[in-house]
Amino acid sequence: MTRVFEARTPNQLWVSDFTYVSTWQGMVYVAFVIDIFARRIVGWRVSISMTTGFVLDALNQAICQRTPSDADALIHHSGRGSQYLSIKYTERLAEAGIDTSGGSVGDSYDNALAESTIGLFKTEVIDFLGPWKSMTQVEWETLKWVDWYNNRRLHSAIGYLTPRKAEEAFYESLNAPEKAA
Repeated sequence: MTRVFEARTPNQLWVSDFTYVSTWQGMVYVAFVIDIFARRIVGWRVSISMTTGFVLDALNQAICQRTPSDADALIHHSGRGSQYLSIKYTERLAEAGIDTSGGSVGDSYDNALAESTIGLFKTEVIDFLGPWKSMTQVEWETLKWVDWYNNRRLHSAIGYLTPRKAEEAFYESLNAPEKAA
């Protein structure tokens, strides 16, 4: 079965995953929630533990920032990690009216879009600026990178626009018929 990871509107499909970063104080984990439509990072979190609460914080940030509605018919896709399959996480998705989609075991392409964003993060921040002293340092640089990624980084998959500009263009196109009338 081939999965299609495309979205024609914002808040139609989100993907999530997390990665780890070695610091002088121990391992740090960074989670991302990405809206597929414009490749926009809509939620993220840095933590010293890879618990359900950590990925749930990233999800809650995305929900609060985007306020998806039932009309969006939003699907959330993640790998099969225990954090994403936990009762608390799946309950929060249900509470927000978000449908779940989980990866299949052994499918290397299953969460590729989230993993490619994490790959960019690791290349453009972690490998480039490291070594890392602390979680605070990783968190600060992640904040700066997410802002740059969403607002200034051009993406070939969305016509060499920034995620912000791609979404703005989408919403302007919705209003175009009203302006013409």
